[in-house]
Amino acid sequence: MSEDLQLKGYSPKTQLAYLQAVQKLARHYAKSPSAISEEELRAYFLHLTRVEHCAHGTLKIAQSGIKFCFAVTLQKHWPVLGLIRPGKEKKLPVVLSRTEVRTVLSCVRAPVYRVCLNTIYACGLRISEGVAVQVSDVDGERKVLRVRGKGNKDRQVPLSEPTLESLRAFWKLHRSRPWLFPAHLQPRSSSQQGPVDTNNLRCAFQGALGQSGVKKAATVHSLRHSYATHLLEAGVQLRLIQEILGHRSPSTTAIYTHLTAEVRAQIVNPLQALTENL
Repeated sequence: MSEDLQLKGYSPKTQLAYLQAVQKLARHYAKSPSAISEEELRAYFLHLTRVEHCAHGTLKIAQSGIKFCFAVTLQKHWPVLGLIRPGKEKKLPVVLSRTEVRTVLSCVRAPVYRVCLNTIYACGLRISEGVAVQVSDVDGERKVLRVRGKGNKDRQVPLSEPTLESLRAFWKLHRSRPWLFPAHLQPRSSSQQGPVDTNNLRCAFQGALGQSGVKKAATVHSLRHSYATHLLEAGVQLRLIQEILGHRSPSTTAIYTHLTAEVRAQIVNPLQALTENL
């Protein structure tokens, strides 16, 4: 299965998630997946939903990983594999105002975390994309950043002058390659050096959120949602925002139309008129 995933071109992170999902299935029945029957597989997914009450994301990964194992690796095209389909979640993302973004990020003390989080917001990056920025990805002449995106799909996003200057100033602190945000600011050999850890970056953000006094249930990914919403409020076309974010479908980006200040303003005045005499 591991070889099949590599041949299919899945990212290392997706490969690991799929393999772990199948490992969990094997541990549940204490036998090889090749010895598991279709009825047992059906019962296992009912167990995940009825007993473990798995979250939507967890169930989706389990469904995708196990389906790959049985349909591709084991070549068992069972009808039950077509029944396994987690329901879609429709949750509005948490969006911070511009003031809230500045307040939270100003509370990040470590330079590597602060500049990395600033770049994630200023370029609308995913956390995995933010930590993976390399020195060679910054094109100062054209003011664009090359992003090594999800699904091995590279894209370019615009860099503002303040962000570019911030990246230049930070690189001068360590002057190491290839990572712009290395795990260690003191230069090490390339075999030892890696990018900043995503878990450490999340902890730095949550610590800053707690200190800031902002009460929203924000995460690092909320910076990306906030970036898209703020661009839309500034008049940037939805299609362009879709390209910058690297979304495949316009419908994914269209969710931000429900979150802009302009949309809220259109509702407030009529609603005030409706409720003023209540």
